[in-house]
Amino acid sequence: MAQRPGKSQREKSQDSLGKVSTTSVWAETAPNLAMPGLDTNAEADVCVVGAGIAGLTTAYKLAREGKSVIVIEKNGIGAGETSHTSAHLSNEVDARYVEIERLHGAEGAKLAADSHGAAISEIERIAKEEEINCDFERLSGYLFPGVKGSEKDLQEEFEAASRAGMDVSQIKDPPLDLKLGRCLEFRRQARFHPLKYLSGLSKAIVRNGGRIYGDTEAKEITGGPSAKVETKNKKKITARAVVVATNTSVNDWVKMHTKQAAYRTYIVGIPVPKNSIPTALFWDMEEPFHYVRTVPREDKNAGQEILIIGGEDHKTGQAEELENRFARLRAWARSHFPGLGEPEFQWSGQIMNSIDDLGFIGRNPGDEDNIYISTGDSGMGLTHGTIAGILITDLIMRRENPWARLYDPSRKPLRASLKFAEENLNVAGQYATWVTPAEVDSPEEIKPGTGAVLLKGLSKVAAYRDEAGKLHRHSAVCPHLGCIVNWNSTERSWDCPCHGSRFDPLGKVLNGPAVDPLGPAAK
Repeated sequence: MAQRPGKSQREKSQDSLGKVSTTSVWAETAPNLAMPGLDTNAEADVCVVGAGIAGLTTAYKLAREGKSVIVIEKNGIGAGETSHTSAHLSNEVDARYVEIERLHGAEGAKLAADSHGAAISEIERIAKEEEINCDFERLSGYLFPGVKGSEKDLQEEFEAASRAGMDVSQIKDPPLDLKLGRCLEFRRQARFHPLKYLSGLSKAIVRNGGRIYGDTEAKEITGGPSAKVETKNKKKITARAVVVATNTSVNDWVKMHTKQAAYRTYIVGIPVPKNSIPTALFWDMEEPFHYVRTVPREDKNAGQEILIIGGEDHKTGQAEELENRFARLRAWARSHFPGLGEPEFQWSGQIMNSIDDLGFIGRNPGDEDNIYISTGDSGMGLTHGTIAGILITDLIMRRENPWARLYDPSRKPLRASLKFAEENLNVAGQYATWVTPAEVDSPEEIKPGTGAVLLKGLSKVAAYRDEAGKLHRHSAVCPHLGCIVNWNSTERSWDCPCHGSRFDPLGKVLNGPAVDPLGPAAK
């Protein structure tokens, strides 16, 4: 796999935004792998759609089982949400075990803890066996109340996590000079470099006979006796099974999207002297919560680390003052780590929060018993993605798996019915934007490098003015289920507030569930 020529992603982002890179620290330091596009029809036992951690883990494990595997990816290896994570590897889940136990019972909480712990061990095992240098390291994670958390909540989480079988203890005086106060220590957590890991995983897939194609976008996916994937360039892949590992399901319009919601999360990366911050993972219990770790550096920057701080989550397409999210993260970081300089990196990612806080992994609901999905990562994308690789491989190989029922996409979580109603009422409310006024009165108000929604008669138009001053117009109607998109000034994208589809300034799909670009504007 050859290097791509030209400027790096980081150089391109710095050209337009000065000193701060909007590319993640992982994308800056990962091998830049080029994959050939699929230019002919093909056949395989399994076609995997998506080359993130879920897709490549599944492909790797199936190839090791002797299955012929094709992976298709519309961008590059790990270029989706895997490259936008903070790369915590934890079995202390974002929702906390108090909530997992309430929604899934004591046995479900134990299975959740076991599966996420097994995912960390699987990453460790694969990295060792395949000799993947991905900076994998076991360490402790610390959960502390933060300003808005409470000692009572911390105690309840300790008890719930203990019941789930977690290796956790209460720390009254933590051995950390970070003024955390009383906290919980979760042992045998881990960190790694996700794109270095996926680079090694992709090479292992090819060594085991798998085929990986980039610049190959799935347009239509159908099940049946012989499953088919039709690509955007009209090529067909025929397979006995298809695995859709695209962060959010792109193979159905409605079924899964009523049971999960898209959220944006933000991360800043700030250089600090090496070993000045304890090597650990940190999370607080604020709402939204914050998460922290360090990233080793190499070569000329070997005397430094990057301190990454994440948080400030909100529903995709629905937050105001997005530009202040990064500023609030910087302020929070400096309140806990005095003397920090300016960020070198800032980026964001998309989280699919399920209504019961665990992923949807397994057979796609409906008649297609040979279409499998992995979605609803609920902030735990790296471990959920690895769980998907283990679980879906077992399902395809017709093996029993103790986690199958817990993650079954067809499950109906009755204890989450209130959250289900709230999320879907929120979505329904977004359709009111069809009758709201335009954001600006005329195109002349749109400055270079920005966008806004205009009215053209009764139609809404997504208008973007490029840096050269040319105005580009597209329909503001999301092609998924017809919501009106909003301009995201921080990330320079059109975001759908209903189900999280995102489009670049010129209307190209960045995130599903939409598979088509924004349509032409009304004339």
